[in-house]
Amino acid sequence: MTLRCGVVLHPAGHTRSPAMHNAAYRALGLDAEFLAFDVPPAELERTIARFRREGVRQLAVSIPHKEAMLALVDEVEPVARTIGAINTVLRVGERLVGTNTDWLGALRALERVVPVAGQRAVVLGAGGTARALVYGLRERGCEVHVLNRTVERAETLVRSLGAAASGPLEALAERAPAIVVNTTSVGLGEDRSPVPATALSAGMVVLDAVYSPERTRLLRDAEARGARVVGGKWMLVYQALEQLRRFAALLPAGPSPTAIDAVVDVMAEAFDAAGR
Repeated sequence: MTLRCGVVLHPAGHTRSPAMHNAAYRALGLDAEFLAFDVPPAELERTIARFRREGVRQLAVSIPHKEAMLALVDEVEPVARTIGAINTVLRVGERLVGTNTDWLGALRALERVVPVAGQRAVVLGAGGTARALVYGLRERGCEVHVLNRTVERAETLVRSLGAAASGPLEALAERAPAIVVNTTSVGLGEDRSPVPATALSAGMVVLDAVYSPERTRLLRDAEARGARVVGGKWMLVYQALEQLRRFAALLPAGPSPTAIDAVVDVMAEAFDAAGR
């Protein structure tokens, strides 16, 4: 029987998750399908109850449901509890277990171009994605600064996750980081950057979690200043790869970790095709 999986989000029109996961299922020979479920916040609890009855095996969780999902699963893994958000729900027996792979996706995207461990990093923004980034960078022993338009939110994040310092977005030039990650929505579908180009410099690695457009104003400015850049595509591909790894580990005679790693390019190509 075909295993049912999917992503819950609202609205659902922009998601590329089904394309990535279904391409990986085909490449790995898994009898599973991954669907997009447009679930308004008021319908989330009822929808999860229905998915329990129907035996849905895995869910990706996207905006705006990552925090609300904490109260709807039977178990929250420590990493998701610490971050304060769930982006993956796995069916383990009759229980729903929530975890988070966003932080792993971001780290693997950065590690394509730079060794992350021990670096000074600045995270722009203070929402759920920022929390995942701060957690992951701290796990790698980084000194993490959080800059946000509303400094109070940055201060709250710093206190809860043990980052080094907070401040306004305008403070980027003063921090001299090796790594800059934008988790704000500035640049999504628009030609704007959350920081001035003069705050960027050669030697930096800049990751923009915004993936549409592929080359945001922030990334273009960073390249012009001599920085190395990583598009938001790779963060999404790698967090999806980690979701697939967790799902496959629950299957009898599921694909090996090596086989799963080998489909990253398949997922990346499906991501690109879904955006055309």
